[in-house]
Amino acid sequence: MSTIVISNIKATGETASRAVSGVAGAWMTMTGDGSAIDDSFNTASLTDNGAGDFTQNYSNAFSSVHYSWCGQQESTYSTTAVIIAHQHSGKTTSATQFYTYRTGAGSNADTEENCTQVVGDLA
Repeated sequence: MSTIVISNIKATGETASRAVSGVAGAWMTMTGDGSAIDDSFNTASLTDNGAGDFTQNYSNAFSSVHYSWCGQQESTYSTTAVIIAHQHSGKTTSATQFYTYRTGAGSNADTEENCTQVVGDLA
């Protein structure tokens, strides 16, 4: 397999180019109970650490822990919010530990589906 080295990219039909470093380094959609990854890019596996506590493991590591990680969730809880977040102490170049927290229950909780997006330079 050949490797093409570039610094900017422009898709067909776009008028502006963008830095390659702005393209997602990893993403994942998963079942909210942690039993399966539905689809992903640069995600080797998912670890279920307990109710609402997960670790996304990357196929290719990031160059530092200073990448941008964000997540969203889909939930059937109609009366309380569910927050998805990570703690910096659970973030390494090869994995991010994150939580889905149900505000009404005051504890971590599984949801319907979780999605993550990670932007940063790969090692």
